[in-house]
Amino acid sequence: MSAAKTPLPAQRVTLITLGVADLDRAKTFYASLGWSPAEEQDGVAFYQLQGLVLGLFGKAALAADQGRAGAALGTGAMTLAQNFGTEAEVDNAYQAALDAGATPLKRPEKVFWGGYSGYFADPDGHVWELAMNPFWPLSDDGTLTLPDAE
Repeated sequence: MSAAKTPLPAQRVTLITLGVADLDRAKTFYASLGWSPAEEQDGVAFYQLQGLVLGLFGKAALAADQGRAGAALGTGAMTLAQNFGTEAEVDNAYQAALDAGATPLKRPEKVFWGGYSGYFADPDGHVWELAMNPFWPLSDDGTLTLPDAE
C-alpha cells in the first residue's frame, strides 16, 4: 500500500526580500516613490503590496538570516516589475524613479513583443521593469492575472 502524497503548495510568492547596503537610504528611495512601510522591525522594513509583501533587509543581516554569514549577496540577476495601464503611466513612474535617485538602465520604449517598457535600478542595484502590456490587462485594482489563468 502506498502512502498518500501531501499536496504541493499553490504557485505563489508571498514575500520578496531585497538585500540593501543601507536600510535608511533604501527606505528614503522608496518613500520618494510614494511607498511607506506597513511594518518595521530592527533592521528590516516591510511594504504591503497587493497580495504580497516586499521587505528591505540589510545585506549582512540577510546573509546571516539565510545561514550564510559573511556571504557577498549580489543584485541584478532578476527583475521586479510593475505593470501599468498606459504608456503615460509608465513614463511617469520611470521619471519618478529617476527623480528619487534610480539609475536609468533603459528608457521606456515600444518593445518587440508589442508592449512598452523601460528599466531602472534602485540605489542597491535591484532592477525594476516598468511596463504596459496590451495583452495582459490589469484589473480595476491594478492586479495582474494572465488571461488564460482566469
